Order: sequence, then structure tokens, then C-alpha cells
Amino acid sequence: MGERTTRGPGLRVSLFPLTGPLRFLLLSSFLIPLGSFMVLPFMSVFLHERLGMGLGTVGVVLAVASLVQFSGGIVGGALADRIGLRRTMLWALVVRTAGFAGLLLALRWPPLAVWALVLTCCGAALYLPANKAYLVHGVDDERRPAFLSAGNAALNAGMAVGPLIAGPFVLSSPGWLFAAVTALFLAVTVGHARLPGTTAEHPTGSPETAPSGLLTGVALLPFAANALAFYLYFHFQHFLAVYAVARASSAFYSVVLLLCFTLVIVVQPLASGMIRRMPYALALAVGFTGLAAGLAVLAAGTRAALLAGGALITLGDIVLFLKNDLEALRRSPRSDAVVFGQQRLAAGLGACASGVLGGQLYGLGERAGYTGWFWLLAAAQCLLLPPLLLTLRRRTARRPVPDGDHEGALTRDDTNGRIPGR
Repeated sequence: MGERTTRGPGLRVSLFPLTGPLRFLLLSSFLIPLGSFMVLPFMSVFLHERLGMGLGTVGVVLAVASLVQFSGGIVGGALADRIGLRRTMLWALVVRTAGFAGLLLALRWPPLAVWALVLTCCGAALYLPANKAYLVHGVDDERRPAFLSAGNAALNAGMAVGPLIAGPFVLSSPGWLFAAVTALFLAVTVGHARLPGTTAEHPTGSPETAPSGLLTGVALLPFAANALAFYLYFHFQHFLAVYAVARASSAFYSVVLLLCFTLVIVVQPLASGMIRRMPYALALAVGFTGLAAGLAVLAAGTRAALLAGGALITLGDIVLFLKNDLEALRRSPRSDAVVFGQQRLAAGLGACASGVLGGQLYGLGERAGYTGWFWLLAAAQCLLLPPLLLTLRRRTARRPVPDGDHEGALTRDDTNGRIPGR
């Protein structure tokens, strides 16, 4: 009995029984990225070939859209704190549906495409913090990793299936594609309107729930670790396509992505309990080491190296992304939605820095005739930069954990004074 209590509940026990609203929310976590990834991965091709935009302009548009989608999450978290989780999700879906409808209208008036794309990204920024907070609302700390990883698995499944469905139709029949995605988002929006509210929908006006600054109460170490993790991971996300297609094919690149999505879908829910119990320092070491190993393997440039590197990188980010969110929730006194929004801001800053700095470095390698060193340099950063986080660790106050050799691990009584589900 003692061992079972220490290990915590299994995945099935943690997730079930699911209420009707949570089942719908997990289904939506699949349908929303399914619809989005029927369109968004092909936007560079659509803007360039269908609407005639120059590649330089396309790059700027996509960079701005990505920054809005990630970093705008901090506004989404603050909005959810003010007007409630369900209302924020609903308004976010209205905005995103309008964006996809705008892409349909852009077939007749091309300049509208840029604003429509930014609108869809604004909707995504507003939606995700509230979605995650609703998913774990009222759930105790031991079960939260299972719910978060189940949501991530559903999201990655939608991201994997969307491009497979839409690929043949993006350039040949974009009108029908945009209309179908708009209809899907309309249906999901109607479903969200029927979700029950939470206690967060009715602020009490107490000092604890009074509005504060967007970065007030930020958990500094998880915030910095998340920014660094996304900065290093997005070397892979941004530049694998051009690297892999040149050495294999676009079809093989799709296979690599499918492998990565599958690993997240299968491994993260199964490993969520172990990640929850893992000391934070160990989780950072394991995650960044996985990223370093995967990026170094990519430098070989063979098909086997592409698959192995993608797998190692994905296993590293499975640990890092989930543990950083859990640790931020543990350390911050703010509401769940605000914490998730702050973590999205960190992700956006990291992804943006990766695009700007990584792009320059990859271009240098391409002009020098050897891009393998780009991945080796990224791997070196995975080993050299994380120790800088130790300076933040020393400056961040930590409550002692009852089991002294598990510093940073979540326990039932170690919530930094937060109310579960806030």
C-alpha cells in the first residue's frame, strides 16, 4: 500500500471516469488542431504560389503570426482570469472562426489573407491557457499530469492527421477546404457554448483573485527554462524541413514528423506520472540531454539519423514541456490560466529567438556548403546554456519537500499555498 501511494495513481485511474464536459474538451483538443493544421502548415505555399506573395514577405508574415500565437497566450490567461474560462474559450473560438472565414474571402481579395491569418493566431493565443485551465480545474495535483498529457496527446493527434487530410486540396481546391474548416470551427464553438461554467466564472473580488499585472507572480525558473527549451527545440521545428527534404524527400520528412507526433501521443500520457514525481533538476537534465543527443545525431544527415534524431528530440521535449508547466503551477500563486499564459509567453519568446538567430546560423552553414555544423552548434547550446539556469535556481525561494532527495517533485501537500483548480 505504501508503495502504491508513493507512485501515485495510474493513467487509467487518473483520467477516468471522465465527465461529459471533459470528454468534449478532449475531443475539441483533437478537432481544433485537426482543422487548424489542415490549413496553417501550408500557408507559406498558399501565400506564395496561390496569392503571389514574395518569400521575404511570407517569412515576415509567418514570423509575426507565430509570435502572436505563442506570446499572446499571456493575454489569454489574463482575460480568463477576468471573465472566466468558458467565456474566454468561446470568444477565442469566435475570433478563430472569423479568421478561417477570412481566408475563404481572401480567395477573392488576397490582402485579407494576412489579417485572417493573424486573426486565427489571436484566437489560438486566447484559447489555449483557458482550455488547459478548464481541463485541470478542480483536479488534484497527482492527477493533473495525466489530464495535461491527455490534452497534449489529443492536440498532437490532430496536428498529425490534419495535413494528411488537407495536403491534396490546399492548392487545387482551397475554397472547399477553407469552408470545411470554418464549418468545423462553428460546430466546436457551438459545443463550447453549452459547456458548464466553473467557479472561476464568478470572481469573488477577494485580494487573492484581484487582477494583477501580466507577469506578477511569474515562476521565474520554469519561465526561463521553458523559454530556453522552446528556443532549442525550435531549431528542429523551424529548420528540419529544408534540411531533410534536401537529403531525403518531402515524403520522408512527413514520416519523421509522424514519428514525433506518435511519440508524444503514446509516451507522454504513459510517462506523465513519472515526470510528475521526477525532481525538477533531474527533469531539466534529462530533457536537455535528450535535445542535445537528438540535435547532434541530425548532423549525420542520413535517413536513419533523421528518424533517430527526431525521436530523441521529441522524448526530451516530452519531459521538458510537461515538467515546466507542472513546476510553474506549483510555484506560482496566480490562477492556472494566468500561469499557462505566462508559460506560453516564454514559449513565444524562445521560438522567436530561435527563428531569428537560428535562421542566420543556418544561412551561414548553407553558404559554407555544410549545414551539419548547425545541428552540432545547437546541440552544444543544449549542454552549455542550461547551467545558467542554476543561477536562477539559487535566487528562487523554494519550499522544502518532505522527501529531501526529491527537491522540486510535486507532492500532495507541496502546492505553494495554491488552491488546486484555481
